[in-house]
Formats: sequence, structure tokens, C-alpha cells
Amino acid sequence: MKVAILDDWFDTLRTLPSFGKLDGHEVTVFTDHVQDTDALAERLASAEILVLIRERTEIRTPLLERLPRLRMISQRSVYPHIDVDTCTALGIIVSSDQHGGTPSYAAAELTWALVLAAVRQLPLQVHALRSGRWQAGVGHTLRGKTLGIYGYGRIGRVVAGYGRAFGMDVLAWSNPDSLDRARADGVIPARDRRELFVECDVVSLHLRLVPATRSIVTAADLARMRPDALIVNTSRAGLIERGALVDALRAGRPGMAAVDVFETEPLLDPHDPLLTMDNVVCTPHIGYLTREEWDLQFSDIYDQVNAYAAGTPINVVNADVLAHARR
Repeated sequence: MKVAILDDWFDTLRTLPSFGKLDGHEVTVFTDHVQDTDALAERLASAEILVLIRERTEIRTPLLERLPRLRMISQRSVYPHIDVDTCTALGIIVSSDQHGGTPSYAAAELTWALVLAAVRQLPLQVHALRSGRWQAGVGHTLRGKTLGIYGYGRIGRVVAGYGRAFGMDVLAWSNPDSLDRARADGVIPARDRRELFVECDVVSLHLRLVPATRSIVTAADLARMRPDALIVNTSRAGLIERGALVDALRAGRPGMAAVDVFETEPLLDPHDPLLTMDNVVCTPHIGYLTREEWDLQFSDIYDQVNAYAAGTPINVVNADVLAHARR
């Protein structure tokens, strides 16, 4: 089958062991980013299966209506960037593995790297040394501090373990089932959301972005944090009320932020406020970007491709399409 893969910017996928699962298919890999509908319609005109790398490209109705040969979209994780209802109407199967109970250790590791980089002022210290200066300031120790985990799911649970390994007390706030798991792990549930922001030295967000969680962290929540506290977001920018983080950092509560996700991605404006603040550590949405993580993820994605090609699609998120799927 003709398989198109979008947005493999560094041409990494061909170098991973899992790529061999596509042997026998006619595969085209695009190593640039295009969002223009006309350009995408042209490059995907012959594609029967489309493989996506997370949310790098939006697959919306005007594009889908111009891809009469497209039969299936294969990806991993959530899919707010795909017009699934249109896919269903057009007979296009969308398969997306939700990775069960397996955490993204890559995302958890980056979260902890950002925590350490922020509290020890690593970007400032590196810049000072490269500029011919010596030390740039005095950071903080994590031992004995309190880590707040907002969303005690797969990744939040791993990050909580990192905090405990560093000698931190850990509070969690999440849905009731997740808080039961936190208790079973010896993690103390916060009395309420307010306590999480008031009492914690570090608050790390680990929630999926769905309508119920969009803007769930408000300006009022951030204002409750201490001037020496840190908020970390490696999940989705939309979890925080739009514009609230920049305003809060300018007001001094919290005193620091570390983020891997942004309201506009890719963020290519070097003058964006988050990129100009010395009290913010930023990375370009690389939480899931390790060779090991990609090999794991794309092994699942290619399994979905092969299952469809064999006539037995798996992980179908729009099951209503199966009665009239394109052939």
C-alpha cells in the first residue's frame, strides 16, 4: 500500500528498527513541515495510508475532502488535530493506539530535567560561562521541598517517583481513581486544588488536554504560588488559561516556569515572552523525542498499518466507519 509519513524533520524513522515493519509497502517520508491545504493535497494525492507524528500537522475537513484515495490514518495518542467526524463520513479509518498503561519515560525524564535545570539555573549558568563570566547566581536544592503532581496518571506517577528519589515530599491532585492509586503508592493527596498551588515548591502538570481540562489552571491558581515556586508543563499549553502564565511570571507568582509546550507550535518567534524571561526554561516540545521512545511508538503505529492492510484494523477510534470504510 502507498504510505505517506509527514513531518519526520530529521529523517529519523528510517534509521529505527521498527521501520522494517513497513517492508512491502510503498513508503514516502516527508522531512519538512507543510500546513497549507493545497500543498498537502498535492503531496498526499496518491496516499492510501497516512502516518502522523503526534499533532505536528492538522488534518482538517478541507484537506480530507481532497484526498479520495486515502483509506486510513495511523498515529499514536490523542487526536485533536484530526477531524474524525469527517473521516467517518468519508469512510477513512482512524487508528490511534492510546498506549494502555505504558508511561512515556522520555516525557517523564524531560520533566525532571526541566525541574533540575530551572531550580539550579542551568541555562543562565551555561550562558554566563560561555560569555566569559563565572557563576550567574545561586539556585535551590530539591531535597526537603514539596513536589505537586497535578494529574496522577502514567507520567505523573513516574515523576512522583523521581521526586521521592530526590528526597522530596509529594502531593497529588487528580480524579478520585487516580488519587486512590496515589494513596496506594504512598503519595499524599492534597486536600484540594488550592493546597496544591499554595503549598508546593514545584507543581508539575500531567493531564491530557480535553475540553474538561482546557484552561483548568487559572490565573488565580498561579497567583497562589510562592515567589520562589516553580511550575512545570510538559503536557499541553492549553491546560493553563491563555496568557495567564506570562502574566503570572511578570507578577512574580510563581517565580519560575519550565515548559516544553506552547500555545502556538512550532514556536518560531524568538521574541515570544516565554523565550525572553530569565526565570523560564523552555524546550521545543521534545518530551517524547528520543530514539527509544520513537521506536516504541512507531512500532505500534506500523502494527496498525499492517493490521489494516491485512483486513483486520485495530485501535479504531471511529468504529462507525467500519460499515462503510473505503476499499
